[in-house]
Amino acid sequence: SRRGVSPGSSSSSTFYFQCRLISSGGRKMAPTMVAGPLLMFLAMATLVSSSHDRLFRCESLVNSWATSSNGNGVKEDKLTLSDLLFFLHIPRTGGRTYFHCFLRKLYTSDQECPRSYDKLRFDPSKPDCRLMVTHDDYSLMSKLPTERTSVVTILRNPIDRVFSTYEFAVEVAARFLVHPNLTSATQMSMRIRLKPRGVSTLDIWPWKYLVPWMREDLFARRDARRLGKRIREANDPYNMEEIAMPLHEFIDDPISHDIIHNGATFQVAGLTNNSCLAEAHEVRHCVRKHPELGRYVLEVAKKRLDNMLYVGLTEEHKKSATMFSNMVGAQVLSQSESLGSRVEIVAPNKTEIGSSFPD
Repeated sequence: SRRGVSPGSSSSSTFYFQCRLISSGGRKMAPTMVAGPLLMFLAMATLVSSSHDRLFRCESLVNSWATSSNGNGVKEDKLTLSDLLFFLHIPRTGGRTYFHCFLRKLYTSDQECPRSYDKLRFDPSKPDCRLMVTHDDYSLMSKLPTERTSVVTILRNPIDRVFSTYEFAVEVAARFLVHPNLTSATQMSMRIRLKPRGVSTLDIWPWKYLVPWMREDLFARRDARRLGKRIREANDPYNMEEIAMPLHEFIDDPISHDIIHNGATFQVAGLTNNSCLAEAHEVRHCVRKHPELGRYVLEVAKKRLDNMLYVGLTEEHKKSATMFSNMVGAQVLSQSESLGSRVEIVAPNKTEIGSSFPD
């Protein structure tokens, strides 16, 4: 070795890479044979350090979000109905039944808040409304009077909900197959969405992402059949790739990972891709990149469920509906009586029938 030269000096580096090192066996070793493994080691160390830094940054971000979220929405008397009822409708849980069979009969049309489906552009035109029903996530609470709002929702076995989501997305997308091609179908849907009255399924999260995706896939497969392209046939309705995207492809696609995987948890946490929180996208990205950080999101979702006025279960539909009637319905009627208002059970008008409220 060469003494008297500091390891970090440039002369040290020059000496190391230019000299011929003699191994213990007396053989000469080319500098590239020594420098190569060293550079690989340094590169790996840099990658490990960079990965650790990203994880540390992500954990700090997610932890900060979780800490701030856990301090919001906690009410002293969570079992008492507040002035505003926010029905957080998780897709494919049977929420449409609750809306039409309970809520629409408990609240008058004047008491229902205008629905806002496009990126949470909350419509404040009725500041005194008493019922908000939407597929938007919990982040909508940031636009509502927290202390005067009670939240209710319904949960479902996540596997069953994924099956149902797939089936509904294919069903709605298939309705467009009456058109000769995808261009015609897209133009028609755009004209429908521009109509001032009613709400299209394509305006509602998550269908505004899932239906166009499945619609494009259905037309592509139909075009392939017309061109004579043969695809392996199967009797499994979830694996008929000649007609529709197989379930396993649907589940593994990045779009499903972003919207459907752990969808209910992200919706209750307020972290869907439809969230109005500025940090939602970055937090969601960190959790997707580092699944171990999902524990923070799960804890926030569990605490929010615990603070809700009511949480029903699709699998226990009758029990849940009875509990909803006794706990929520009774309080709505009591409030209406104290306010001197009268709830009338009337047949929906044409506008109501034409409006879209997919499950």
